[in-house]
Amino acid sequence: MKLSTKHLLGIKDLTRDDIQLILSTAEQFKEVLQRPVKKVPSLRDVTIVNLFYENSTRTRMSFELAERRLSADVLNFAATTSSAAKGETLLDTVNNILSMKVDMVVMRHSASGAPHFLAKHIPAAIVNAGDGINEHPTQALLDAFSMKEKLGKLEGLKVAIIGDIMHSRVALSNMYLLKKMGAEVTIAGPPTLIPKYIEQALDVRVEYNLKKALQWCDVANVLRIQLERQNQPLFSSLREYNLAYGINRKLLESLGKEIVIMHPGPINRGVELDSDVADGPFSIILNQVENGVAVRMAVLYLLANEQG
Repeated sequence: MKLSTKHLLGIKDLTRDDIQLILSTAEQFKEVLQRPVKKVPSLRDVTIVNLFYENSTRTRMSFELAERRLSADVLNFAATTSSAAKGETLLDTVNNILSMKVDMVVMRHSASGAPHFLAKHIPAAIVNAGDGINEHPTQALLDAFSMKEKLGKLEGLKVAIIGDIMHSRVALSNMYLLKKMGAEVTIAGPPTLIPKYIEQALDVRVEYNLKKALQWCDVANVLRIQLERQNQPLFSSLREYNLAYGINRKLLESLGKEIVIMHPGPINRGVELDSDVADGPFSIILNQVENGVAVRMAVLYLLANEQG
């Protein structure tokens, strides 16, 4: 089987079959990662550039490890230390990189739509590693992989996405993916952090009461409060947010059932999650990190085959 697209720009562009193919390929790569020798020659002679215009530790390291496990040649580009800081345009930067015969570009950018712009102008395959407040497709794929691994299915799962929905590309990619795979989605958080009309636009439920959302769901995917993206205060204080929407052990124990706790990281401990929840028995946060490498290996492998 092959993907229906030569780029991974967003979950919105993927078919259900594409998603299933990526997840099943990731299962095979996860087995590879359990072996003593974790490297395979699948992308030998493929050159990949990691083009990060925004700070990132987890995502960049996860992609780089995935690329090296597949035996690709890897170039790392940080915009803050490059000619981009001197005013070079995105297209000039990428064309200079492509003249070095690069096959794939993994890109994170603060402008929504930047990877889509590049995909129209250059021949290399583009992987969106997060664009503005639009999408973060590989995070949604690794979240789905982790849910399926833990609970055995996606179809019919009840997933609550909790927190700063307004500024979260993870939330949008997750909503697209979960709806495509037959899960039910509720979003929960303060009214000021939930976009208007989202219920009708994306066919999700909205819940402003945290405990009700937790009582309803099988999985709680808890998002980071993104203070750096908020240009005006949208709630009174982090302490107030924690009192209304923070998840602690006592709250989980009051539900009368077990739910799975997820978080894309980095966690604001004591704000959206208390440490005894983040590190507790219901949490699969470290599994998400581990699964991220296998999922990104799958994406890179399948896109490289598209080009071949």
